Amino acid sequence: MASFYTRDGDRYVASPSTVGPWDPKLQHGGPVAALLGSRIEQAAARADARLAQFALQFLGPVPVAALEVTTQLERPGKRIAHWSARCSAGGREAVRVSAWMLSVKEDRNPLVHLEDEPPPPMPAKAIDTYFPAVPHFGYGDALEWRFPEGGFDRLGPATCWARLKVALVEGEPVSQLSRVLAMVDSANGISAELDVSTYLFVPVNLTVSLAREPATEWTAMRAVTSISSDGVGVTRARLFDERGMIGVALQTLYVEKR
Repeated sequence: MASFYTRDGDRYVASPSTVGPWDPKLQHGGPVAALLGSRIEQAAARADARLAQFALQFLGPVPVAALEVTTQLERPGKRIAHWSARCSAGGREAVRVSAWMLSVKEDRNPLVHLEDEPPPPMPAKAIDTYFPAVPHFGYGDALEWRFPEGGFDRLGPATCWARLKVALVEGEPVSQLSRVLAMVDSANGISAELDVSTYLFVPVNLTVSLAREPATEWTAMRAVTSISSDGVGVTRARLFDERGMIGVALQTLYVEKR
């Protein structure tokens, strides 16, 4: 498929490229995050402002189906504005997002710490396999993945580069925000600490804070997962583009044996 979604009036019809690794009837969270983030970007479009914080709550599984998306301005403001978006399928709300749009101005203040950590190295080859015993799936094949550290098939912290091989919505250019949102919900997957064939770890939310908007086609994340013995985990990721660090991401995980 050439895109994650095709627009049909006010609905967005999911393609097979949105399919996650565990159920062919369910979408991965990455395309949904990018879709909702991009709809807020479009609704809130201003030359002097950008989305700086994105918080997504999964209210249930997202089927590979037509999605109804709504956006709303919750708190207007010239310098700071708060937006929300909702995604429903078949009348059931599946995902809810809130986002902060902040005004920006070049050279408003000094650059601090963003250049302290250089971007990870870029491997020459992309991977062609994912989790052990998991066949190829639409979302995995819709991105090109390169790992300087770790991998889907290894336990522990990991670093990966990714870029989209498909459009987000058919006929629309892909925004820089969409590139990172499409990738980052995979942070808990690349940094899994438990065997994915034995344990289930479900992200219930995703929070992304961007000090700088990505400026290149490739985006990267360095991800680490920590899990308590009572079934709750946290994945933390530092985010990069080819120029350097751009922000951070956080996921909360529900963990149990399959």
